[in-house]
Amino acid sequence: MFFFKKKLKSTIQVFNTASKQKEPFMALKEGQVKMYTCGPTVYDYVHLGNLRSYVFSDIVRRTFEYAGYTVRQIINITDFGHLVGDADDTEDKMTLALKREGKELTMENMARLADTYIASFKTDLSEMNIKPPLAMPRASEHVGGMRAYVEMLLHKGFAYKTSDGVYFDTSRFPQYGGLGGSSSVDHSRTGVSVEKKNPRDFALWKFNAELGWDAPWGKGFPGWHIECTAMSTHYLGKTFDIHTGGIDHIAVHHNNELAQAEAANDKPYVKYWLHHEFVTVDALRIGKSEGNAITLTQLKDRGIHPLAYRYWLLGAHYKQKINFTWEAVQACQTALHRAWKIYADLQGRGSVDSRYRTRFEEAIYDDFNTPQAVAVLWDLLKDETIPGADKRATVLMIDSVLGIGFGSAHSRSKTTLHVVETTPVPEAVQALISEREAARKEKNFALSDKLREDIQKEGFTILDGPTGPVVKKTSS
Repeated sequence: MFFFKKKLKSTIQVFNTASKQKEPFMALKEGQVKMYTCGPTVYDYVHLGNLRSYVFSDIVRRTFEYAGYTVRQIINITDFGHLVGDADDTEDKMTLALKREGKELTMENMARLADTYIASFKTDLSEMNIKPPLAMPRASEHVGGMRAYVEMLLHKGFAYKTSDGVYFDTSRFPQYGGLGGSSSVDHSRTGVSVEKKNPRDFALWKFNAELGWDAPWGKGFPGWHIECTAMSTHYLGKTFDIHTGGIDHIAVHHNNELAQAEAANDKPYVKYWLHHEFVTVDALRIGKSEGNAITLTQLKDRGIHPLAYRYWLLGAHYKQKINFTWEAVQACQTALHRAWKIYADLQGRGSVDSRYRTRFEEAIYDDFNTPQAVAVLWDLLKDETIPGADKRATVLMIDSVLGIGFGSAHSRSKTTLHVVETTPVPEAVQALISEREAARKEKNFALSDKLREDIQKEGFTILDGPTGPVVKKTSS
């Protein structure tokens, strides 16, 4: 293992959504970064567009750690309360998922449903080489803190009760909507109710006589927005350094988070807001509602390594939209394999080349400019004037931030390595596997996905390796 001497940097430039400009980062406490990343609502598998959020936050974290900071990162899990869209009168996504899967609407079933998709999410993060956060709290574990926030906001006059819940009064918070310059945006989409004082007012608590948690104002569920305010401040304090998320969160969710926190605590909530752009397919945002929600499993089914997708994402600046095509990601896989093979031929324990260190830092410290950092990596790999051992050390230094697999089993071999387990399978399952292989060869990926699900229902997991499918018994 190579160790790099780290020098604390205060010259990292970040684009702050709050100020709408690039700023030099200055930590609230020297040498420490407290960072919150909006996590998934676990009603389904995360898709490739979702994963951009966690790759981006991972690059942010790795950059600060490379620069010598200690990073305290939290990624939350929303396991109830996230309404469809931003309207207050729509159904909860977890409730819809239970109906989709034909399960009785109970708190126990909601928790079990969440367990399934949380496990899948954690697997996706691991396969994308995303560092695990300090904590990944579930919203259901922090209802007490959410109740306390609602109670405080009611007491201070920032909230009011209606027949269906408790709402935040945006008229009491004059700066509401200022994050990202969205104060002029029409927030009427957040739901119009005759009992609302303003169309922009949003739910802090929704009543439900049958499900949820007890509260002085009525049984029910905390609102989605209060979840993040309560969990972020519980782990990071009332004011923290960085909040990351997608640009779709700016106008409503993050403005709501900010308003709740600052109204309750009388303190600034977040110093730097960092937002990434969408991944699109045919110019449409990737999403379940758009019907183009490609998962990491589907990517692997086509023989594409998760790190190839990570590498593809790094080829665009996080503030740029990036249009997904299978051909583009396949080309990135070819390029990444080529880079791994070059690295595999490098031997010895050398020293980091100072010129490439400087060039890399200039790129990554400039608002996390990963396209430029990747260009520096390729210049290094092609540079025949750098001794092999020094080149190897410098590649590992760069990869400590990019996280695209150098130093792993993939880059130590001339071919991509897969570690799998084999197990005997029944004839019926073997028949499904054979049918699925035929579908894959015919590029009938819809049928291939369906057959994968059929195999899973029989209690087996299928992995696509370089020599064919490998099946193992699903853990009970």
